[in-house]
Amino acid sequence: MKQRSNHFTIKTILIGLFIHLITITVSFGQTKADQIDKLMNLYSEYGQFNGSILVADAGKVIYKKGFGMANMEWNIPNQPDTKHRLGSVTKQFTAMLIIQLVEQGKLKLDAPITTYLPDYHKTSGDKITIHHLLTHTSGIPNYTSFPNFFKTTSLNPYSPEAFVKIFADLPLEFTPGEKFAYSNSGYFLLGYIIEKVSGKTYEQCLQDNILTSLKMKNTGFDHHETILKNRASGYEKNGKNYSNASYLDLSIPYAAGSLYSTVDDLYLWDQALYTDQLLSTKYNHLLFNSYIPAGPGHYGYGWFINKASNGETNDSLTVIEHGGGINGFNTLLSRIPADKNLVVLLNNTGGTKLNEMNIAIRNILYNKPYNLPKKSLANALVEVILEKGIASGLAYFKENKNSNIYAINENEMNSAGYQLLQTGKEKEAIEVFKLNIEAFPQSGNAYDSLGEAYLKNGDKKLAILNYKKSVELDPNNESGKKVLEEISKS
Repeated sequence: MKQRSNHFTIKTILIGLFIHLITITVSFGQTKADQIDKLMNLYSEYGQFNGSILVADAGKVIYKKGFGMANMEWNIPNQPDTKHRLGSVTKQFTAMLIIQLVEQGKLKLDAPITTYLPDYHKTSGDKITIHHLLTHTSGIPNYTSFPNFFKTTSLNPYSPEAFVKIFADLPLEFTPGEKFAYSNSGYFLLGYIIEKVSGKTYEQCLQDNILTSLKMKNTGFDHHETILKNRASGYEKNGKNYSNASYLDLSIPYAAGSLYSTVDDLYLWDQALYTDQLLSTKYNHLLFNSYIPAGPGHYGYGWFINKASNGETNDSLTVIEHGGGINGFNTLLSRIPADKNLVVLLNNTGGTKLNEMNIAIRNILYNKPYNLPKKSLANALVEVILEKGIASGLAYFKENKNSNIYAINENEMNSAGYQLLQTGKEKEAIEVFKLNIEAFPQSGNAYDSLGEAYLKNGDKKLAILNYKKSVELDPNNESGKKVLEEISKS
């Protein structure tokens, strides 16, 4: 027994060494840039990335490229110098401007916001500090979650003063400092405070105190009416189809999300954060402290602070990053300060898998195994349904749901259902939404969508059943509660 065991061990070691040698050969044959290029070409080929990317390793740019179209009407391709709207990546710039004012002695982090906004509702304003706004712990309701925000409010121009009045008198959702709850309202307020304290517009402060200093000539506060060279158009993806993104007046995202930039300019920004060019070391560190638990990690000032394995030891890497989403665009800027590694992903076809891409790229940088993307089973499902009918579609889904070629994504399945629902195929949409619930049984949104499809198909009883389940799984589903209340009465 002992001899046979040794024989087995030696054989296993030899096989392991052989596999290791193959891995080393492949590794030596492909640079990190080659591997990233293969990865991103697949994401682009599968319709999951349309934008610009930059990757820096040890502070040096090793990869940058554009994929897909900046403008689909004119077949203008994305390039590294294409300007994309940043969405919430804007928040890190707002946080920098605030801490600059703190360093200058013009703001205090622990001061109530009524110190700087005396007209703000005192019942809540006296309890909320600048620190609470920076860390999403103020309890102020998030204005982008208000009913009809995207249908009506977001279409109209507002001055900062006028827009603040929309949420200033609302009751707080929790005691300031109690917990993290992402709120664009807090960062909107920070922009307004910057204007009040500096005597300049937010846009001018940004230009004077960050952009000019860093020679970020391709970054700024976006204005719909401005003719801006190399600006990407924003699109929304519905299955394999695209549409122009809905209009949004950019006075609304403001200091929470109205900037545009390029991957090259964001590299300049990243490099400046390692210096005292914008802030002294003492104050620069304030941006990156882990103040409050947020998701799998913590939140600093305008940044999420997470941990990731470095693939070599048991030590973990500190990852400082933030994503953004705004009509037609989603973005991600991810930094690993210990090694001066950077990933910038700017996409102009609505939501896509930027976090998944970022993790794969990070693994490439640290010589760890990584997953190549898979095709969308949701998109393939819709094609089969439209060509061959619902029975063939369901059979195709069942056959491929455990495939190594396809991936099931909740949002893509939801979009596939709506693609059918919006073209009058209610029964087909119902079946797709049911598949989504089967795959993601804890998703309140999946039940909400199925409820909507049943309602549109005239089945009120099943609509009520699914809306109830949606609200049970997601107590914050206010629109679902409203629909449930209305159809329960009728």
